Amino acid sequence: MPEMLDATVLAPDDAATDALERMLRSRWSCRAFTPEPVPRSEITRILDLARRSPSWCNTQPWHVHVTEGAGTERLREALRSAVAAGPDAAPDIAFPESYEGVYRERRRISGWQLYASLGIDKSDRVASGEQTLRNFDLFDAPHVAIVTTERALGAYGAVDSGIFVSNFVLAAHSRGIATIPQAALATQAPLIRRHFDLPPERQVLLGISFGYADSGHPANGYRTERQGLGELVTFVGN
Repeated sequence: MPEMLDATVLAPDDAATDALERMLRSRWSCRAFTPEPVPRSEITRILDLARRSPSWCNTQPWHVHVTEGAGTERLREALRSAVAAGPDAAPDIAFPESYEGVYRERRRISGWQLYASLGIDKSDRVASGEQTLRNFDLFDAPHVAIVTTERALGAYGAVDSGIFVSNFVLAAHSRGIATIPQAALATQAPLIRRHFDLPPERQVLLGISFGYADSGHPANGYRTERQGLGELVTFVGN
């Protein structure tokens, strides 16, 4: 039977708004983790919150494979080996064709912030390339959540799964657990499909590496900016 709740009238809740604002303003993408594992009880609590995410017609197209301990190390080693062999990127969902205009500029600024935090010169292609490969080390995280969606649901299944990802990272942050959603892992979709024995109807969307942040690591010492409301919204009235 579906869960039944009493209908209630929504009212402003300043405490809830303030708590949400703190989560949104303080969350960041972690690029250096300690080896300390997250207790299973904390992981299941995060998942239990994220599963409440809305989706079109309540289809809930997301599924998550969460690694722990030796499971994380097996996947990390498989990714390292695959990338060392130099396979072409093969994401299930096509990556952007290009970044132009303001999107290119935001992407560049984000990359420069990361390189500056690590003392990497903008022109140092070797060092920046090595940092990119850290994606496939999962930034030393003790866990990764591989998020898949249903192929037949197309773009909207991916959109719904993106809502789940957002709620996962916010729920984790509320528990003091750092995360980084990684589209880079989707470049190795064929490997991930074999590794987890995924059926062909499941598409690899991304991975979320998570654990406890290495607070002293310079890669965790900067924050990206967000566009202002003037860029974000167009109000249409009378």
